[in-house]
Amino acid sequence: MITKEENELLTRVGPGTPAGELLRRYWHPVAVAGQLTEASPTHFVRILGEDLVLFKDKSGKVGLIADHCSHRGASLLYGRVEERGIACAYHGWLYDGQGNCLETPAEPADSRFHLTVKHRAYPVRRFLGMYWAYMGPMPAPEIPKYDVWVRRDGYHTLVVHPRIDCNWFQAMENSVDPAHLQILHQELTGRGRTPSSTTRGFTDDIAALDFFTFPHGIIKKRTYKNGIFDEHPLLFPTVLRVNNSTEIRVPIDDEHLMIFEPYFHHSANGEAKDAGEPAVEVVAPYKEPADALHPFTRFIWDRVPAQDTCAWETQGVVADREHERLATSDRGIVLLRELMVQQIARVQAGLDPLGLERDPDHAMIDTRLDQTLELMRQRGAAVQVRAM
Repeated sequence: MITKEENELLTRVGPGTPAGELLRRYWHPVAVAGQLTEASPTHFVRILGEDLVLFKDKSGKVGLIADHCSHRGASLLYGRVEERGIACAYHGWLYDGQGNCLETPAEPADSRFHLTVKHRAYPVRRFLGMYWAYMGPMPAPEIPKYDVWVRRDGYHTLVVHPRIDCNWFQAMENSVDPAHLQILHQELTGRGRTPSSTTRGFTDDIAALDFFTFPHGIIKKRTYKNGIFDEHPLLFPTVLRVNNSTEIRVPIDDEHLMIFEPYFHHSANGEAKDAGEPAVEVVAPYKEPADALHPFTRFIWDRVPAQDTCAWETQGVVADREHERLATSDRGIVLLRELMVQQIARVQAGLDPLGLERDPDHAMIDTRLDQTLELMRQRGAAVQVRAM
């Protein structure tokens, strides 16, 4: 267990919070690229507790700026995109993607007032069919070249999960909790087998669970009694590599998160097959009613991500870690919490946290994808389990 203050240190993500300042040192996807169109050039974004508007002006430039106009606070989601930026629908204050105020139409013709206005804005990049934002101090780092994201001997697709109504750290702790796979997901991962005990599920298949850090996060290793092992790296701070995909958990605020999941599909002959943007699948909600919280909703139980979401959300919107009872199988969770505290301290000391890439030409980062692809091939190409 940890104290209330320690729990808040790990979970709170708003501006000025320790974890929020750590997370702002990394790039985060905020929208599917196809959500910005000529007919719909603005898109509301809430991330790390901040309300923002993503927009594409008529020159094709994309910006991400604070939702509320610096003048009197009207929403820029309803702004009119123009050649040089976006103009507030209320009084026409015009902003570019860097937050510079270019015009204040109601001021005298010779007024220089607009030069005194600087609106909050963040850098945006388009990558893997998504728009990504960087909300930390400049200079911005690079988006890491994880093998799942940049390999070209196949093609990519993108899955967008429904909004999850709990704190982001509950999802990340699940990423270093390999013991739950054989119990929580026993009906879906048994490959035709039925466990002799639903209490134990397939726990007795496991010979050992190991955890260790590497330069980009934590490796959880599950070794089976038949000699097969699998490894699913947690790519610090918000990414879990699952088989041939990565679940990118993006904190909306302290009580909600969104998940973008790009997949890499290897081609047998090594041929590059990416053509344009990845195909996108938007997943239906995992509960009914979709906007209710436990116990006033029921979770769907026929999908692995829905089972995971149930486990995360029913802990509460922010888990009560003061009264938990951790056991030996929770070593990965303890390791993640320690790593978070260490990296928060690095940021507070003015240092780069774990896994930041500054070199735009850095080498592709090995997340043991080839090992996983081979294991998937052995088990059968049709077998793919998300959220392990």
